[in-house]
Amino acid sequence: MRLDDDDFRLFELLPRQAQDRAELDSRWRQLQGAAHPDRFAAEGAQAQRLAMQWAVRINEAYQRLKDPLARAAYLCGLRGAPIDAERNTAMPPAFLQQQMAWREALDDAEGSDALQQLDAEIAAQEHALLTCVQVELDERDAPAAAAQHVRALMFLARLRQQIGRRLDALAA
Repeated sequence: MRLDDDDFRLFELLPRQAQDRAELDSRWRQLQGAAHPDRFAAEGAQAQRLAMQWAVRINEAYQRLKDPLARAAYLCGLRGAPIDAERNTAMPPAFLQQQMAWREALDDAEGSDALQQLDAEIAAQEHALLTCVQVELDERDAPAAAAQHVRALMFLARLRQQIGRRLDALAA
C-alpha cells in the first residue's frame, strides 16, 4: 500500500459503486488497527507521524467510500469524468423544471407534514438517481452520464438539507 493509492486500492475493493457496507466497515477497522499511532510508540516520533498520516488517509478514504454520493463522485473522477459542480451546472431541461417545482413547493410548504411529504418525494428521486449512477458506473462504464446524475444528486442533497433545517426549526 502507498499513501497515494486510490481509495479502492487502499481498501482492497473493486472500484465499483456497489459496495458491501459490512465489508467496507470491517476493512476500515483492520486498516485503522494496523495504522494506529499507538502501535508505533516504541519506534519513535517519526514512525508515529507516519502512522498518523496513514490513519488520516484511511479515515478520509473511508468517509468517501461509505457515502454513496461521495463514492460516485470519486469514481467519476477516477474514470475521467470529474464532477466539477462549481463550473459545470448544465442539467437537462426536465430536471431544471423539476428543480423549480421542488423549490416552489419548499417555499410554499407550511407545517411538518408538507415538508415531510416533500422530503419523501425527493428521497425517492434520490434513490432512483443513485440506482442510475450504479448502472452507469458498474454496468455501462459511462462515467460522463453518471457524473450528470451525481450533479443532480448534489442538488437533491442540498435541498433535503434545507428541508431538514426547516423541520428542525418547526420542532424547536
